[in-house]
Amino acid sequence: MKVLALGGSGGMGRYAVETALTFDGIEQIIVADINEDAANSYANSLPDKVVGIGLDVTDRSKLTEVMLNVDVVLNTVGPFFKYGPPVLEAAIESGCHYLDINDDWEPTLDMLKMHERAKEKGITAIIGMGASPGLTNMLARVAMQQLDTVDTVYTGWSLEGASPDAESSQTGANAAMEHGILQVTGKVMIRQNGKDEMVKPLKEVEVTFPGSKPTKSHIFGHPEAVTFPHHFKEIKNSTNLAHGDVSVLKIIAFFVNLKILPAYQAAKLIGYLERKIGGSQQKNVLRGGRNLPAVYGMAMGTKNGEKASAGVNFSTEEKTSSTSMGEVTGIPLACGLKLLLDGKIKDRGVFAPEGAIEPNDFFDVFRDTDLAKDLGNDDLINISNSWQTNSQETG
Repeated sequence: MKVLALGGSGGMGRYAVETALTFDGIEQIIVADINEDAANSYANSLPDKVVGIGLDVTDRSKLTEVMLNVDVVLNTVGPFFKYGPPVLEAAIESGCHYLDINDDWEPTLDMLKMHERAKEKGITAIIGMGASPGLTNMLARVAMQQLDTVDTVYTGWSLEGASPDAESSQTGANAAMEHGILQVTGKVMIRQNGKDEMVKPLKEVEVTFPGSKPTKSHIFGHPEAVTFPHHFKEIKNSTNLAHGDVSVLKIIAFFVNLKILPAYQAAKLIGYLERKIGGSQQKNVLRGGRNLPAVYGMAMGTKNGEKASAGVNFSTEEKTSSTSMGEVTGIPLACGLKLLLDGKIKDRGVFAPEGAIEPNDFFDVFRDTDLAKDLGNDDLINISNSWQTNSQETG
């Protein structure tokens, strides 16, 4: 299999590339970056089956030309509200399977509309196969499987570990920061009472993770909120949440909403503050807060005819090792590639991870990655549920 890694020399892409190199059946990986020197330099540090090229994804003709010579595209070029839909269109046109780490809900809706076109071409496209979305989707699917019926899904994560990796070929505002500003300003879509609703981001929501006390979290615009009800029509409520200190985000969002501060400048400001305030601190993005895990999926519904909830998180949160955002984003993307390579993803069309990937298959692959091995926990995930918690409390 020949793989085109768009943005493969960046902070997220390089983890996907290096993980993919451990898979059997990978014939060649083409690392493509708008910065040709960065692509070549990185490719030259890896085995001969990796080559680097300069490529601007907005050059549709050149992009399609390169795609015609590969089997699958790994896309880590952001922000995805700019580059997600056109790159997927080019992949479908070229007959390439496609996986990305799209974390913007608006282009996610546009890309899901390409389902029939991809299906007709025999193409599988998995959008949002990173950390959130990606890991969160798989955790929430495990939570859903614990219940008899599901009407509510929460995905969530801590803001403490949400900073991007330093390694990047970008100049100006970081794509992750642009994404963040977009998701905390204006209004974002969630599923509420069976309907798509546009709501203000950063609004407080109280969450009770099974076995923990009620905790205030905040609405954060993300694809999970729209993809779960897209794939599972029975879901009436679906929201992505972020917990932690949102005071600075609220101030910046206030000025952006008033059009006093341009979104692009706000993204640069966020990046500057992150470097000054948090850059000197080593972060473990898999370490959570007091009552909510760092990364989790949660489902609410019924079990044996009674109201119930289930929550799933990584059992690595007590570990002291530092885990970067690049690792927890790029490595799941590579796991998606492995599942496609092994024929574990059989459906054709455009899907979010929960729509086409069996979570047990995913975690079987993820467990064998260097990230999971370094964390050193055989169980990998914790499953908590309300019925056992309630039984222990009353027993």
